[in-house]
Amino acid sequence: MSTPSPDLLRGVQLFADLDDATLERLGSDFIQREFPAGALIAEEGQGGLNFFIVESGEATVTVGGEQVGTIGPGAAFGEVALVDKSARSATITAESAMRAYALPVWSFRSFVETRPDVAWRLLEILADRLRASQTR
Repeated sequence: MSTPSPDLLRGVQLFADLDDATLERLGSDFIQREFPAGALIAEEGQGGLNFFIVESGEATVTVGGEQVGTIGPGAAFGEVALVDKSARSATITAESAMRAYALPVWSFRSFVETRPDVAWRLLEILADRLRASQTR
């Protein structure tokens, strides 16, 4: 199993401003995951234990059974359920074979708690998502 490259991590808005040493240290906490086409990666209403970054492949995002988007390489998802310790707010289903990296909740939370710059960025991302969901 491999770890995500610093370039892949830097492409994620949450980690964009981190230095190489921090990205390498964070990258070592990720677990490589492979999903075949049709695999359910995250299910709306179910508990979430991982934050994901997509390296390759495509997935659909559905809320209430309605498709609301697609994600592909460089996309990240899963932070909402980790922040509020609740159920997933959307279902993510692989449309093609996918390679992603998963960061477990205990690593995600401890990293964010020790990095005020990342915590603030996370707040901005969540606020953007809230505003986007209100325009649907």
